[in-house]
Amino acid sequence: MFPPPPGTFTIDFKGIDLIRSRDCVIFSKGPAHNVAVDSTLIEGGWPGGQGVQWVASNADEPTVTYSSGLFGGFLIWGSDESADQYTAATGNQLTYGHAVMMTGRAVLSTSSYEKYTYASRTGGGPLVPLVYTTPQVLYLSLRGLWTIENEMELTGAPLAPAQYVGWVCQVPKAINEFFLGIQTRL
Repeated sequence: MFPPPPGTFTIDFKGIDLIRSRDCVIFSKGPAHNVAVDSTLIEGGWPGGQGVQWVASNADEPTVTYSSGLFGGFLIWGSDESADQYTAATGNQLTYGHAVMMTGRAVLSTSSYEKYTYASRTGGGPLVPLVYTTPQVLYLSLRGLWTIENEMELTGAPLAPAQYVGWVCQVPKAINEFFLGIQTRL
């Protein structure tokens, strides 16, 4: 395990109520960019906090797709979140094919992480929960969700091993509605 960098911290929200109408809550914001999303993302939608990677495109602007374990950034808002219902933002990201992607250092809390081990999700057996602790390193899974498992290495992917992209700064628990606290590395 890699040690967290200086300035890494654990978040303790005892006594603080956070309204979780978003899949991803940003506490410390890194650089954010407007990006085009490819047809795969438009067809499948995405949750806030979804990891994405760059993809070749004929579009005039930078384009992203679901991450396959590589880090380009993560999408701040989901394509169909409850916070957007009955507002001018309802359906905009899917209709126009654009999203806001964050790169660089950030501190966030998200529900978009792997809950079960790669082996149990793909092996057909019972699901085995992942146990997150501070300050474990985080990777993006082959589905673009935050995880403590280096799935690229587990599967022998040609680009393995994946680079770690952050640390756990708060474990999922009832008081934070089982959101995972993350400090990103990049």
